[in-house]
Amino acid sequence: MALEDAKTEIDTAFTRKSQRGLAFENAFSGATSFLRRSYTKDLTGVDLAITGVAFDQAVTHRTGTRFGPRAIREASALQPFDPPYGWPTNPLEEMNIIDYGDCAFDYAHTPSFPGLLTAHIRGILAAGAGTVTLGGDHFITLPILRAYAEKFGPMSVIHFDAHSDLWQDDDMERIDHGTFFYKAVKTGIIDPKTSVQIGIRTHCDDYLGVEFIDARTVHEKGVAYAVARAKAIVGQNPTYVTFDIDCLDPSAAPGTGTPVWGGLHSWQAAAALRDLADINMVGGDIVEVSPAYDTSGATAIAGAHVAHELICLYHWAKTQR
Repeated sequence: MALEDAKTEIDTAFTRKSQRGLAFENAFSGATSFLRRSYTKDLTGVDLAITGVAFDQAVTHRTGTRFGPRAIREASALQPFDPPYGWPTNPLEEMNIIDYGDCAFDYAHTPSFPGLLTAHIRGILAAGAGTVTLGGDHFITLPILRAYAEKFGPMSVIHFDAHSDLWQDDDMERIDHGTFFYKAVKTGIIDPKTSVQIGIRTHCDDYLGVEFIDARTVHEKGVAYAVARAKAIVGQNPTYVTFDIDCLDPSAAPGTGTPVWGGLHSWQAAAALRDLADINMVGGDIVEVSPAYDTSGATAIAGAHVAHELICLYHWAKTQR
């Protein structure tokens, strides 16, 4: 949307005539769709759907990530004025991107939630679009991956996190954000040999064959080393990128449920996501933003930037396919 159009149109989340284009509304007013994209359930011709999952009933410590999607959307209002820095393409101009709204579920009937989320994502994928999901706690990635594995087979995953989320838990009906990766490997929806974890800095007894690059290694060997290793591991397999905001050091992202010191700096995460271009990224998410623990809003801003970079990764992969 051109700047002159913004002088006569407001709330472009509802009034824009095209799903493409930058947005020039005031960042402090208007609808809080992600990056001012159209709010719509119409998936016709859509390349990428941004969707929220306001679920936090699987956390081990502090709740509050149910407010993450709303906070990330609000923070994203700072970003749709310019093309993404450092990328040779502009997905907002070159793809049909919508805000599909949030996954509906009954907060009082937790057992039904995983199936509802898988169906939510399955419907988007069936329409030919990809997804970038705003969480929510990290359990949400498991039902999402089930839908992706139905379409693509066992997924390669690049997992940014302070925690491996590989705690042993063989009760597949149990809902826990610390076991989603374990269950995904055990049920065959993740290929451990072509998956990698980055930023880990908590104990794990068994990585189940998944290679990990801990935070100290990133600090000492550099982002370029971590990215090169991750690219070598996932190759050109269909790859899902999941980013837990606690991968960042609490000094950069205090608004999360289980913060751990010694994490990645925001510049390291930005460089890693940018340099992962050329992977075959088919979907991704940003999770564990809990805005109540960060009155500055910095964590939600970081989450919005991560989501924007995931969009760029998806777009770049789409242009190469």
